[in-house]
Amino acid sequence: MAAPPRLFVVHLGTLPYAEALELQRAVARARISGAIAEDVLLLVEHPPVFTLGRSTKTTSLPLSPEALRERGVEVYEIERGGDVTFHGPGQLVGYPIVDLKRHRKDLHWYLRQVEEALFEGIAPFGLAGVREAGYTGVWIERGGGRRKLASIGVHARDWVTWHGFALNVTEEPLRFFDLIVPCGIAGVEMTAVAREAGRAVGVAQVAQQVARGFGRVFGLVPVTLTVGELRERLEGASSGGANSETANSGTANSGTTRE
Repeated sequence: MAAPPRLFVVHLGTLPYAEALELQRAVARARISGAIAEDVLLLVEHPPVFTLGRSTKTTSLPLSPEALRERGVEVYEIERGGDVTFHGPGQLVGYPIVDLKRHRKDLHWYLRQVEEALFEGIAPFGLAGVREAGYTGVWIERGGGRRKLASIGVHARDWVTWHGFALNVTEEPLRFFDLIVPCGIAGVEMTAVAREAGRAVGVAQVAQQVARGFGRVFGLVPVTLTVGELRERLEGASSGGANSETANSGTANSGTTRE
């Protein structure tokens, strides 16, 4: 019998956004070319940073990018779909680099799968995630109201995904959302796993459960790789000489989503 497909899970610790962005793009190129034969999930925390997706509206930024930078928060304009969001300490950020040709070539299906994986990831903490009609992400419904727990924004090329999700774990990230209109949704209230669970919860705890959730939802066996092991695979891919973005430019599929 053939071995079940694997999901390489890489815990990056705390990493500046620019470094993580460069790494996920490198992994996506290797996944597109086939140099890395398994789907990959990068899990990371970032120093404070705002990212502006391709659908960011001027009304989502009460403060200019320059004013945000003056407050010590980096700002990046990136290729993912969606509006503005925040990444920072106390938040689990995940970058699933998934070849949808091996699953289902449907970005809307993929987004629902990511949501489902996050639902499974928060369930061990006594939380039941829900969806909000017309939006992508994970909400919590309690006391007659809904609060947003996780944002999702992805990009795809040749049916290989990158960018991903940001799941608030501790309450530390929440104050930064007051500086923006999160995901362009006026009046949205952001929340965190720890706040909703009513107890201390760590990012590492949630990361373990989310990795398991991705494995179950996508039918993959999670296998942990160190950062060094991942970089060794990338070095082997680059020495193979194929430039994946050029090789696949004729069949590229670019997809974006609202967060």
